[in-house]
Amino acid sequence: MKKFILLGGALFSMGLASGQGKWQALFNGKDLKGWKQLGGTATYTVKNKEIIGTTVPKSPNSFLTTEKNYGDFILELEYKLDQDFNAGIQFRSQSRPDYNKGQVFGYQMEIDPAPRAWSGGIYEEGRRGWLYPLDLNPVAQKAYKKSDWNKYRIECRGPEIRTWINGVPAAHLIDTALPSGFIALQVHGVGNAADVGKNIRWRNVRIMENPAANQYSAYDDVYVVNNIPNNISAQEKLNGYRLIWDGATSNGWRGAHKDKFPEKGWEIKDGTLNVLSSGGAESNNGGDIVTDEEFAAFDLEFDFKLTEGANSGVKYFVTESEKGKGSAIGLEFQILDNDKHPDAKLGAAGNRTLGSLYDLIPAYKFGNSHKKIGEWNHGRVVVYPDNRVEHWLNGHKVVSYNRGDNIYKALVARSKYKDWPEFGTAKTGHILIQDHGDNVSYKSIKIKILK
Repeated sequence: MKKFILLGGALFSMGLASGQGKWQALFNGKDLKGWKQLGGTATYTVKNKEIIGTTVPKSPNSFLTTEKNYGDFILELEYKLDQDFNAGIQFRSQSRPDYNKGQVFGYQMEIDPAPRAWSGGIYEEGRRGWLYPLDLNPVAQKAYKKSDWNKYRIECRGPEIRTWINGVPAAHLIDTALPSGFIALQVHGVGNAADVGKNIRWRNVRIMENPAANQYSAYDDVYVVNNIPNNISAQEKLNGYRLIWDGATSNGWRGAHKDKFPEKGWEIKDGTLNVLSSGGAESNNGGDIVTDEEFAAFDLEFDFKLTEGANSGVKYFVTESEKGKGSAIGLEFQILDNDKHPDAKLGAAGNRTLGSLYDLIPAYKFGNSHKKIGEWNHGRVVVYPDNRVEHWLNGHKVVSYNRGDNIYKALVARSKYKDWPEFGTAKTGHILIQDHGDNVSYKSIKIKILK
């Protein structure tokens, strides 16, 4: 028998197994019955009711996987690193002959003793990379216990995935890519002789399949990464987020300096808001669009997708007080193809590149913070009530500044905005999406008011 639940706008089935809602041991404490090894050649042994994984030379990542697949579940286990190295717990993972010759891919709860402290974050092994880097939850970055046993908990319910490390909520992801798969204990491949022979130990590995709703943990205020387009999850609603573009109409938006939405130059199609290509001219076709509402302190999120050589931007504290041609004036989260658009080479020290505070502060570039052209990126602008401002790109904080302080004023004085009085310091303003004449798509535009 199956029943169906609706979560995050997607329908998922739940098998009603006889053991529903009951803990079951995944490891019997004696041998590796029920498990098999994929990937690399790291060794897995059993001693003192522990599984011990040991790194070996010249091996890719190794995975000790369950023979059974799991969809909705609660998983708990303990692990300990004898020496520092990277590892992880795979879940809802797969290995197929038609994907990279059987390479393991799927969600991973990270084990990361490095200074960045991302233990408890969610990474997608073999495909998309970081889905929830733990910079998004600084409290959880302090939960890992070095050279000691750590307890991990993973809850999967339809598209909702949550993790805990030593009882501290860590990651909260909404994602539909992998509804089920195996669980695996990863031993990471090592690149130098000094890392050979390092051990990771696991014990007390247990799972509860298809738990009842009351067996999942209560909601909290942890930041949510929601990969379902134009959707607000239950946790996001509790956290105060709402959509400011509904995914289907122009409601709530109008042309900059206009009283209605542009009749040309923009397209709303298949849940995306699209700037149409018109030769790269700034605000020369449909023109910029702005929110009807004005905002003061807020947490703004949006997904965007660039085409080759494209330029656009999301501006904030737009007052429409200026007159003249071109784009309306405001602080700008730059959206740009850094490799193919010439603007990336202009300005100062890269302050016109993707994620930058345009013409003022360059974005810090993480190794995996930029997606390929044609893939969706996640942008975020946080303006705190005390005028601290942050730009985030794909889960990484890339810009941080204080709006209106002396450093900010000095940056404005050397920029193209030097002749605009009190540039960017209005108490409130509109959110703007820029028409720069290039094809750029947007979706999942949401906001939380900060007080």
